[in-house]
Amino acid sequence: MPVLMFIMDGLPDRPVGGKTPLTVAKKPKLDKIAEIGVNGIMDTISPGIRPGSDTSHLALLGYDPYRFYTGRGPIEAAGVGIELKPGDVAFRANFATVVGNGRVFDKVVVDRRAGRIEQTEDLVKALNEIDLDVEFEVARATGHRAVVVFRGISSAELGETDPKVVGEKVKTCKPLNDSARRAAEIVNEFMQKAHEVLDRHPLNLEREKKGLPKANAILLRGAGVMKEIPSFRDKYGLDLAVVSATALIKGVGKIVGGEVFTPAGATGNKKTDLEAKMNAALDLLKKKDVVLLHIKAPDEIGHDRDFDGKVEFLERLDSYLDKILELDFSKNCLIVTSDHSTPVTVGEHTADPVAVSIVHEGVRVDDVKRFTEFDAPKGGLCRIRGMDLLSIALDLLNLSKKFGA
Repeated sequence: MPVLMFIMDGLPDRPVGGKTPLTVAKKPKLDKIAEIGVNGIMDTISPGIRPGSDTSHLALLGYDPYRFYTGRGPIEAAGVGIELKPGDVAFRANFATVVGNGRVFDKVVVDRRAGRIEQTEDLVKALNEIDLDVEFEVARATGHRAVVVFRGISSAELGETDPKVVGEKVKTCKPLNDSARRAAEIVNEFMQKAHEVLDRHPLNLEREKKGLPKANAILLRGAGVMKEIPSFRDKYGLDLAVVSATALIKGVGKIVGGEVFTPAGATGNKKTDLEAKMNAALDLLKKKDVVLLHIKAPDEIGHDRDFDGKVEFLERLDSYLDKILELDFSKNCLIVTSDHSTPVTVGEHTADPVAVSIVHEGVRVDDVKRFTEFDAPKGGLCRIRGMDLLSIALDLLNLSKKFGA
C-alpha cells in the first residue's frame, strides 16, 4: 500500500483582486484529485509560523522540526553529497551581485541571485583554491546556490552575511557567543577573499561585457552542525524515496535515511522535465513504501512575484498528471499538497495554510470539487498540522498501531 506524496513547493497564494493562480489556472486533473479525495488545509509547522522548505519537509515526513532541525546549511550539504564530520559547520550560500567601493562588507547587494546564474562550476573551483587557515569546501548546489563547509571551527553560533534584501550592504558574520569569535573571523576572511576571487574571475568579466550581473560575492546563511536523526525506516518501518532536483530537499531525504533520485532533465526550476520526474516517482512507487515527489518551480515563481508565470506553470504541470490519476487507489494512497505558501504579493514564504487532498479507497470523500485555497477549507480533513499528515495517511492504509487498550 505505497504512498505518493506530491509536493508542489510554494504553490498557494494570497488573493490578487480576489483571485489566486490556483483559482485562475485551468487544471482539470488537480481539480479531479480534489473531487475524488478528502480535502482540508494544513499548517505545515503551526499557525502563524512561516515555514522554510527544510523545516516544512521535515514536518511533512513526520519529524518535529523544533527537535530535529539542524540549520539549513547541513541539510543542503547532505543534498550535494558532502558528508559532515564532528566539528564541521555548514552554511547555505547564494552567488550574488554587489556594487560599490572598498571591502565586500562596504558594498551593496543589488541581486541576491546574480541574475539566477546556473553555470557556477568554474566559480566553485576558484573558491576552493582560496588560501585559508582552516580546511573548507565549497560545493555547487541548485542554480545560483552553493554550500560552504568549514572544518574544525568548533562553533555554529554564527550570524548570517546575507542581508536577505537588495539595497543593503553585505553583513559581517557576527559571533553569537564568545566561543564563536574566532570562527566568525575565519568566515569574514573567507567572505573577503571570495569576493576578490569572484570579482576578477574570467566568467564574471565575460558576464559584465554581456550586460549580465556579476556573481561577485557569496552570501552565507543557515549555519549549523548535523544532529543525530532517527531514520525513516526506524521511525515507521517503511522505505522512503525522494524525487527532487533541489539540493535542500534531497538533503532532507538523505538525513532521514531515504534514497534520493534526480532523473535526467530534472532541474529544480520551471524548465524541469516534468514527465521524467513523474515517471521516476511512479516507477519508485512499485518498489518503495513512501515516495515524495517534489516540484520546486511554483516557489521560485512566487519569489519572482510572477502571477501569470505561476498560472502558466500550473497549467503545464496539470497536463502531466494523467498517469497519477490512473493509479489504482485501492492499492495506492495519493497526497497532494504544498510545503508552504509563497504569495506573489509578498515574494517570500508566508504562514498562510496550504491546501491538501488525500485520495485512497474508503476516504470520506467530501463536497470539494476544486483544488484551491478557497475550496480546501470546506473539506473533511478540516485544518491539520504538517507533522500529522503522514500519520493520517498511514491510518487510512490501516498501517497505524492502536494507542492504548
